[in-house]
Amino acid sequence: MYVNRKAPYGTIYAWEALEVVLIGAAFEQDVSLAFMDDGVYQLAKGQDTAGIGMKNFSPTYSALGDYEITKIYVEKESLEERGLTLDDLQHLVWEDEDEDWAEKDSIRLVSRSELADVLATQDVLFNF
Repeated sequence: MYVNRKAPYGTIYAWEALEVVLIGAAFEQDVSLAFMDDGVYQLAKGQDTAGIGMKNFSPTYSALGDYEITKIYVEKESLEERGLTLDDLQHLVWEDEDEDWAEKDSIRLVSRSELADVLATQDVLFNF
């Protein structure tokens, strides 16, 4: 489980986390992600980085389904505390080959206590 707590820009944490996630998935690891605190901004729609002179890497999240990353947990309270809803996030999907390639949502909106339960079941946590 890769835990993302930092805003997408201003530090290298979010970009580094995304790179490590993609590498793990490329090596057929069972990858899941959690977004909490300011990390929920990483999945926000319509990011524009022109004013800060950094590359906008947010479109890369749409490729997660291609890497069979289908478990993306977003903490509901973190969204609410920042005035965001699920509709403010990118629509991330994966294709289920067992159901004739039907698109399914990757994002699982969970409460803080539900996310704590998920984190407790993980063998390894990478915090960014």
